[in-house]
Amino acid sequence: MATSYKSSKVYKLNSGETIPALGLGTWQASADDVYKAVLFALKTGYRHIDSALAYGNEEPVGRAIRDSGIPRKEIFVTTKLAPIDALDPAGALDQSLKNLGLDYVDLYLMHWPVCLNKANKSHPGIPTLPNGKRDIVFDRDFTQTYADMQHLVESGKAKSIGVSNFSIKNLKKLFSSPDYKIVPTVNQVEIHPYLPQTELLEFCKKHDILLEAFSPLGSSNSPLLKDETIVKIAEKNQVSVATILISWAIWRGTVVLPKSVSDSRIESNFNVVDLSDEDGEELNNLHKVKGIKRFVSPNWDPIDVYGED
Repeated sequence: MATSYKSSKVYKLNSGETIPALGLGTWQASADDVYKAVLFALKTGYRHIDSALAYGNEEPVGRAIRDSGIPRKEIFVTTKLAPIDALDPAGALDQSLKNLGLDYVDLYLMHWPVCLNKANKSHPGIPTLPNGKRDIVFDRDFTQTYADMQHLVESGKAKSIGVSNFSIKNLKKLFSSPDYKIVPTVNQVEIHPYLPQTELLEFCKKHDILLEAFSPLGSSNSPLLKDETIVKIAEKNQVSVATILISWAIWRGTVVLPKSVSDSRIESNFNVVDLSDEDGEELNNLHKVKGIKRFVSPNWDPIDVYGED
């Protein structure tokens, strides 16, 4: 049996900044819910909040940060560049800072390696063509977007920059682009025992890029929460399945971003255990039995965002 405790682990980013290993995810949370969730999380001890312009809730996230009374410098705040703003990262970050009511973010990520057509007003965030496919701007490469993002570090508006939903193939393409200067500090991707992303993890470690795990508990009604192997490890350690999944992510050396708007779950998700190597390896290999399963997979056709992963 392992004793659970409140997470306090931090990592050093390649930019020199420090990031808490456990943060609160805010995807799919309404304005009311996210305000209460962020406020409660900060009171519980969280010091890392992960947001995005595309989530549509930056304003209440920022309000909760201010209302918490915790000094700004003690909270690590991430937000993300939406694909619809890929042509203007500087303008998009200014809008996010205005929404959040902050002077800077600790981390600014390219949400997807895709650019969407902002001139198409069919949807404010995900414009589509008459055939239903997303309206992608094909002559704007993500390497150009990243080149523009690099200036945001010089401006001081983003202490660090990084990427999200990047494959090894796309990272290699970024590294070889002519205007590439700043190594991404992180790559935020879906990770859990059914999608361990082991090759990507090793590749990112080799290049001093920290991997961040979103959807670490799976999705709504996730099969992970009922998986007999994970349940067995949780019972052995006398903690919840969620605690095991979150602890596994930290055991692997990744940042983990569980999302909840429930006070009790936000509190329990902040508790971790020191997972044994035996338990960690069993979870590492679970996908070999259960198969690979991705819970978050938007259709970017004809672009294969996850190519070769």
